[in-house]
Amino acid sequence: MLDSIQGRVYTVTGAASGIGQATAVLLAELGAAGIALSDVNEGGLQKTAQLCSKFPSTKITTETLDVSNDEATRQWIENTVTEFGRLDGCANVAGIAGGDGGTTTATINQQDWDRMIGVNLSGVMYCMRPQLQHLRRPGGAVVNVASTAGLHGLPKSAAYSASKHGVIGLSASAAGEFGRAGIRIKTVCPGPIDTKIFRDGEAKGLFDANVMGGSTLLGRMGQPREVANIIVFLLSDSASYVTGAHWTVDGGYTAC
Repeated sequence: MLDSIQGRVYTVTGAASGIGQATAVLLAELGAAGIALSDVNEGGLQKTAQLCSKFPSTKITTETLDVSNDEATRQWIENTVTEFGRLDGCANVAGIAGGDGGTTTATINQQDWDRMIGVNLSGVMYCMRPQLQHLRRPGGAVVNVASTAGLHGLPKSAAYSASKHGVIGLSASAAGEFGRAGIRIKTVCPGPIDTKIFRDGEAKGLFDANVMGGSTLLGRMGQPREVANIIVFLLSDSASYVTGAHWTVDGGYTAC
């Protein structure tokens, strides 16, 4: 029932690259009527809009946005609803990696902690708060992107792990609040995916693609499109009985 994407309106944060970009393009391929894209990276955002424009049935809007800005995020959602007249689903993908490969919980800089929580956790809440006021009832859907680091500890990246644990708890709590209204809220937990955020973390010594990819049951890194496939499935009517859940998309990394 992925054809249920057709004719509907979606928002995608973190849309300039990686999982967010792949999600936006897939929604356009499947015939979404409208997609509102946001990211702090204006150049990447326009690249995604260009990729989506290959599917002329989909109207695209873009907004240069830092999701840690509550008022700007609220206004973006309000403008999206005004522009398209409806809101059917939301993929909240925006996130950052942090740390320098040597920082521990005892030495983490307060500014770095605040920034990580502000984008990765508060940013999801700042998106959901206005989204939940406008999503179609019943039938609306939200997919928040956490991480497998939200399922276990991540030494020397405690702020990142804590923020992703928070996304899972926030999403499950909201699912309990809005399930009877027919709004489904889920979390996706990617493992080692070959994205800019992963490569940025690798450059800081936080990750190693060869080690992590080789540690999955499939023996490789994942690709953004493979995560986007799950996000779009969860946004669609095919996942009509899925809410409050977190789905790992990690090649079996956390299984063994």
